[in-house]
Amino acid sequence: MNKKNNFTYIAELCQNHNGKFKNVEKMVHECAFNGARIIKLQYIYAKNLTYRPKFEKGYFEKNKKKIICRPYIKEKKRLKKLELNYKEFERFVRLCEKNNVEPAITCFAREHIQDIYNLGFKIVKVASYDCASFQLLRDMKNKFKQIIVSTGATYDDEIELASRILDKNKSNFSLLHCVTIYPTPINQINLSRIKFLKKFCSSVGYSDHSLSDEKTKNLASLASIYFGGNLIERHIRILERDSSKDGPVSILPSDIRTIVDFVNLSKSDQKYYLEKKCKLNLNILSGKIKRNLSEDEILNRDYYRGRFASFKNQEKKPIYNWEEVPII
Repeated sequence: MNKKNNFTYIAELCQNHNGKFKNVEKMVHECAFNGARIIKLQYIYAKNLTYRPKFEKGYFEKNKKKIICRPYIKEKKRLKKLELNYKEFERFVRLCEKNNVEPAITCFAREHIQDIYNLGFKIVKVASYDCASFQLLRDMKNKFKQIIVSTGATYDDEIELASRILDKNKSNFSLLHCVTIYPTPINQINLSRIKFLKKFCSSVGYSDHSLSDEKTKNLASLASIYFGGNLIERHIRILERDSSKDGPVSILPSDIRTIVDFVNLSKSDQKYYLEKKCKLNLNILSGKIKRNLSEDEILNRDYYRGRFASFKNQEKKPIYNWEEVPII
């Protein structure tokens, strides 16, 4: 955490390493050098992917997508190629410590919480589609120093209950505004939601999935700082933009420096930069504090919520993150 301005940049490596630890090493070094304070991986294993028949072919009605098409076998093969093993996650923790940054991890299945804890991670991330997986939050809240929760494609009452669960035991938690459209159009980032999230905790920021082309790559992140965010999470790449699924919404480590420097500007200078230099309409970026989820967000919620599950039971049936049953 930058003590001067209470700002933290979270560099999300996601699967942009393409399953190669040498890429992770380079990403950590470059992100740390450019000002990231937390560097994060995702604890994803193909074995936790769930088979749900309706997504095999998807569904269109009057040329309008109603159900996403994401065939199970194809997705499982894709994810398998991107996996890191347990020892590599151990090396990642040590590597971050050596580079004076904090390691973090996204947990996608309840059965992995103990493994993540044993690896030495003290900061854990909850993806947007699990903000309302209340049992996952209960399992986490007494184990980690900090829990960071994305709130994309989540209803207001779910965010409120998630916050109550985490706050009940005085957990140190943060909330990230997120619009789960990939990429997120700049005019739909709806940054007034940062003010809404501050009702529940003081540590609030933005998880940025906007397009990362040269013209727009940092605009949403910069604007979120002006609107009061003190955390930024952004996907990072070192390979070509088209070399990974998340490449189009990922920036280079060197781009982090622009955001870290922007934080140190006065509020008036930030506004001048955004309006005059970047030609942004801050009223449009503000959006509404209260808003309905868009059709695209609901589509994504339908697919991603329940995409992963735990299978540690005799019947080998999926136990979803929201189910109030024990993981054996």
